[in-house]
Amino acid sequence: MRARSRLTVLLMVLAALVTGAVPAASARAEAEHTYRIPRTAVMDGARLHRTKVRLEHGDPRLRRAVEVLRGRADRWLHQGPWTVVDKPRPAPSGDLHDYLSQAPYWWPTKTPAPDNPWGCPYVQRDGERNPEVDSGTDRQDVEKTFDSAYDLSLAWYYTGDARYAEKAGQVLRTWFLDPATRMNPNLNHAQFIPCKYDGRAIGIIDFSQSYTSVLDALALLASGAPGWTAKDRRGMAHWNTAFLDWLRNSDFGKQEAAATNNHGTFYDLLVAGLAYATGDRELARRTVLDARHKRIAPQIAADGSQPQELTRTRSWHYSTFTLVAHARLAAIGRNAGVDLWAYQGPEKESLFKAVGYLLPAATGAAWPHPELQFRRYAATDVVHAAADAGDRRAQRAVRSLEEPPGGDLWVLRPAAEQLDSIAG
Repeated sequence: MRARSRLTVLLMVLAALVTGAVPAASARAEAEHTYRIPRTAVMDGARLHRTKVRLEHGDPRLRRAVEVLRGRADRWLHQGPWTVVDKPRPAPSGDLHDYLSQAPYWWPTKTPAPDNPWGCPYVQRDGERNPEVDSGTDRQDVEKTFDSAYDLSLAWYYTGDARYAEKAGQVLRTWFLDPATRMNPNLNHAQFIPCKYDGRAIGIIDFSQSYTSVLDALALLASGAPGWTAKDRRGMAHWNTAFLDWLRNSDFGKQEAAATNNHGTFYDLLVAGLAYATGDRELARRTVLDARHKRIAPQIAADGSQPQELTRTRSWHYSTFTLVAHARLAAIGRNAGVDLWAYQGPEKESLFKAVGYLLPAATGAAWPHPELQFRRYAATDVVHAAADAGDRRAQRAVRSLEEPPGGDLWVLRPAAEQLDSIAG
């Protein structure tokens, strides 16, 4: 805690003691609770703390952003909680507690029947999304769990409204901790294809693109949220440790670790985040360091383009999407003492160059590559991240960025997010 923050806490305690408003122990506990710095994995906890202090001193820009955040959190108050055991059919293992998601572009060829409940065999219809993906598996529910936990935890942190913390706790306990409803800590059946594959390594991306937000939500709640107990903290630490072990030692985890495209980068992000959150700071640091030659140099060209992503029909989406993984990995690196933004590959490849390649289209120019649904705001967060890391071109571009739907909340949650989901 910085000197000014320590002084503020001391003054709060002294004021409470002098006025007799609360007993000494209560005054001290309340002051420390109000100003506790969250040990976030991706976001900078000290920065969040400073933002909270600015908000409490009436910063008008922050108050407007908090109202937007409150609106998002309020919508979650009357939804959920969600659980893996609610799906209509279990994963191929037969265990409802195993997470299940389905390959989106594969379709049944027969009408489901008692002896063929999935309507197998399945055939691929590329680009056509099978609605079963959203209604017959856990995919939609896990996204709601992740998004609500994140929004609610942030809203509690900045407002102190206990309703948000209590709802976040309910959501997290139901999905991860309660014996009757908890998810097993594996992804053995992610993106399965009925009657073809019981699960696939690439399904790990169901978690690797979003779960690090949950890690930060847990850190926010652990900073003193009402109703979030020591038992809850221990339970989530145990779940995260078991999940990290599965990621590192399962066949699927090893296959995803070996991926040379965005799947490999997102895998590193998930491993580094879990390692940092569970106390293995050396594994987190080593994962970020290795990403320099394993991810940045091979994936980013000398001009800053990402050749693997430019071949996609959604080249803008995937160029920004992959940079979200790089930017979040760099944020974990900052917390672990590694400056990933400063790295330059053999041909001067760097994250700054990759963001620079997007800047013209992010600020109004045409994108010169295939893109079925161009959404300019998809680049907003990665430009913010580069600007915060010191890139002057990105800093100048910030004022020209397109605001994403629901508002630009970077000032409250400075960590790159995927803003243009194509998950349905």
